[in-house]
Amino acid sequence: MDKFTVLESVAAPLRIINVDTDMIIPKQYLKTIKRTGLGTGLFSEMRYREDGSENPDFVLNQPAYRKAQILVAGDNFGCGSSREHAPWALLDFGIRCVISTGFADIFYNNCFQNGILPIKVSPEDLEKLFDDAERGANATLTVDLEKQEIRGPDGGSVKFDIDPFRKHCLLNGLDGIGLTMEKAAAIDTFEKKLDARLWA
Repeated sequence: MDKFTVLESVAAPLRIINVDTDMIIPKQYLKTIKRTGLGTGLFSEMRYREDGSENPDFVLNQPAYRKAQILVAGDNFGCGSSREHAPWALLDFGIRCVISTGFADIFYNNCFQNGILPIKVSPEDLEKLFDDAERGANATLTVDLEKQEIRGPDGGSVKFDIDPFRKHCLLNGLDGIGLTMEKAAAIDTFEKKLDARLWA
């Protein structure tokens, strides 16, 4: 998993509340267990017309936001089913950070396991960030995980809280497997002692 330290990017504004995981990645894309290739299906029912052409009105199809790595979204983002394909699709598209006033618990946890930083902010702060994001390519946000702050293009900043353990994991690029591998030496020592006792 890639480390998350400081991210500077244009932020795409998605002023929709209750974006569920089926909106993020519709069910027809769930046949795969690969984490790659799902970016094309991200928000597909909003991104594409019935004939398969792009919907120019959807934010991620607009030139200013095609390379956005930050998504500023309405409340209760990631609700609905628990599909892990939702963070996979966001990450495959290039989104590394989602900012909202609230997230569904399972989606929130899945983000951390896949190297995405979900940030909860107050409604007032979210509105400020929407204002910044709506300026398009002329305004970037900087997300500093170590300092736990989001810096806007005009020098303003928004502080955010995060669980210290989750912060440690993201800063060091550690998912569940990575955390286990950190303890590899201790595990090897334990297994050798156990083996010695069993065969003594």
